[in-house]
Amino acid sequence: MPGDQVVRVALREVSKRFGGVVALSDVTFDLRAGEVHALVGENGAGKSTLMKVLAGIHQPDGGSLSIDGVETRLATPHAAVAAGIALIPQELELFEELSVVENLFVGARRPRTRSGLFDWGKMRARAREVFEALGVDTDVRRPVGALSAANQQLVEIGRALLRNAEVLIMDEPTAALTDREADRLFTVVADLRSRGVGIVYISHRLREIFALADRITVLRDGATVDTRPVGELDEAELVRLMVGRSMQELFTRSSHQAGGTLLEVEELSMAGRFEDVSFSVRAGEILGVSGLIGAGRSEVFKAVCGIEPSQSGEIRIAGAAVTPRTPAQAQALGLAYVPEERRSEGLILKMSIADNVTLSRLRTFSTWGLVKRSDQRTAAGAMTERLTVRGARLDAPVGRLSGGNQQKVVLAKALLGEPRVIVLDEPTRGVDVGAKSEIYRIVDELVRAGNAIVLVSSEMAEVLAMSDRVMVMHEGRVAGLFSRAEATPERLAAAASGAQHAGEAPAHRPRQTEVGE
Repeated sequence: MPGDQVVRVALREVSKRFGGVVALSDVTFDLRAGEVHALVGENGAGKSTLMKVLAGIHQPDGGSLSIDGVETRLATPHAAVAAGIALIPQELELFEELSVVENLFVGARRPRTRSGLFDWGKMRARAREVFEALGVDTDVRRPVGALSAANQQLVEIGRALLRNAEVLIMDEPTAALTDREADRLFTVVADLRSRGVGIVYISHRLREIFALADRITVLRDGATVDTRPVGELDEAELVRLMVGRSMQELFTRSSHQAGGTLLEVEELSMAGRFEDVSFSVRAGEILGVSGLIGAGRSEVFKAVCGIEPSQSGEIRIAGAAVTPRTPAQAQALGLAYVPEERRSEGLILKMSIADNVTLSRLRTFSTWGLVKRSDQRTAAGAMTERLTVRGARLDAPVGRLSGGNQQKVVLAKALLGEPRVIVLDEPTRGVDVGAKSEIYRIVDELVRAGNAIVLVSSEMAEVLAMSDRVMVMHEGRVAGLFSRAEATPERLAAAASGAQHAGEAPAHRPRQTEVGE
């Protein structure tokens, strides 16, 4: 990136307090035209507060803001939009019942006919121009609610372009997207950058940061730690800047001894989803499950835990054959499943933290159909304290929590029933590195207590660091089974791509070694 690019916006020594809490302390950040500047840090580091200052939502208590070299004050979000600054929040602000074109023109000047009515023809034509510029072909008359998460994201971007935004703030834009949808978004981001739009990119996904960003600014505890060109950093150094310790220290894995087999699956199949899947997990063991998106990882374990059906095969728990048809039956058998999509499958965001933690065990706290609130709160309080859930009281809506603390609530709900076998499906997706470290600590405590853990993850480093054995899936089949000593990035990647399958090498079916051997 040329060093002489125009500085579009500059925040200098910005401070912000909320009561007695210092949210920002002398933070400096600037954005150049035609660059992607990543803003990273743990939850609570001040990223969102800083961007809300830039978007006119918060007024700073100190410091200055300049746009195109001219010091200014953005008193309202409308003033920021007028200055060419658009914020695309993680939770999209769209009207799902309205059409794409109606959403694009919310808050914007609408063309009118000579009679004073809205000129829908011109509005639809302008909407199509915006989406053509984004490389998207969509029916602008469709309700936004009928679109995929990725296309809804593009509607927000389109709304910003309609207002001629020169600065785009993207907060966790891929949190709800599949890998394929995210790739399309990256293409849009690259195109916007080539057209001179400056983009502030906030994400917990470090691989995205290194793929997209020109520069990276790290915040920690409301202060600027460093700003560097992306070429001067790697993931290990970036993590150290974000949390103040090395990447190796993020993973907690103490020595533990494997016991008897708790879960056995033999030739489990579901037409079109997965076929002849066999594996086992022992007490005091972490079985990592790796593979590409669409390999059938989640589908297999949803079937094991009674969420989705299987057509054939056998499931045994502690040697006894079982057929869980519902999640409640699976829970009664000692199985727990923590879903990949916590916000849509694991939580009811408007309900309280206490209600979410105890949701699947309400009968335990009920008499004659009435919930005993004191017992419910006692149980929820004990679980949230055990998992260090922070950020709100028990009676607050769970939606107010950070992603990491929401994930801990989902874990608390699963652990309340004291399961022996716990399936964790992408347990650290969309959470910051500090919360990841805490989740790894919880997993380590569970396995040391003699639980069997299945860790389904797309994070190679996570699988390699935490697992005692690794099962790799490819196109609905087990493509490899590796002991901890045999599991390498190269072997896992080869198995995931289908280059090597179970049975082709003895290493894929290792003897039952002691954990950590």
